[in-house]
Amino acid sequence: MISPLLCSSNAILLVLTGIFQQYWVHQVRKVRLQGYYDFSQKLKRIARLPFATIACGTALMLLIMVWQPLLKILSVSLLLRIAIVVEVTCAGCFMGLYIWHIHKYNSLDGQPDILRSLYSALQPSCTLEDRRYHDARLSDQQMALLQYQRENIHYLSEEVLRLQECLSKYQRTAGTTPQVDLAHLLATRDQELRALTAEMDQVHSELQLARGLIDEKDSEIQRIRLSNNQYVEENDRLRAILGEWSARAAKLERALEAERASNIELRKNIAKFRGHLYKEQEA
Repeated sequence: MISPLLCSSNAILLVLTGIFQQYWVHQVRKVRLQGYYDFSQKLKRIARLPFATIACGTALMLLIMVWQPLLKILSVSLLLRIAIVVEVTCAGCFMGLYIWHIHKYNSLDGQPDILRSLYSALQPSCTLEDRRYHDARLSDQQMALLQYQRENIHYLSEEVLRLQECLSKYQRTAGTTPQVDLAHLLATRDQELRALTAEMDQVHSELQLARGLIDEKDSEIQRIRLSNNQYVEENDRLRAILGEWSARAAKLERALEAERASNIELRKNIAKFRGHLYKEQEA
């Protein structure tokens, strides 16, 4: 019963790691929407490794069971134990690495790293402006920044609506002018909302410009490929003409050799005829 128990436990591990992977992918998406782009990219690569490790171990155990009659070095149960120990160890290391990154992320208290990759609408441009459209990773960061700004705009809109409701309730109940700090907080939220909206519009326009440049490059590549195909066709045609002329030259050379041979034969016949005629005249 050792082999069936090991295979069953491996199947259970496969199901559990699959569930953990779906949960971790959802958490990575939440971290990405919070603006931590680089951190989410790092977690995205680690989140799928435990399930992939268990899947590879399952395939290895399946191969061991299939090639069981030919395995004479070690017993099948020992090979299954080695495979499941290796895959559990690797999956545990990957899960521990994921948990360590999460702990490190929770211990830090900094701004989202997506704001450091692209310049703000309220600040001068950085050195990334010249190579913004030549790096695919920057375009991906722009998309992540757009999603992050949408989430912030949605949150700020809800906050503004909540503050407006509080202000209206205060005005109805008190009947006097609102407090200074509440009005100042509302104005600050409104200013942040406008700044984020302007920044989002700018990044959206830059993204459209990048897509336009990519389309232009694609059309230019298509034109180059078309001209290259025309050159290839012209080269093939010239090669065919050159082959035809080579065949004609070979035919002419063979005809010339035949003509030379016939001339030599004719000269020999003329010499023989002259000798014979000279002999007859002497006789």
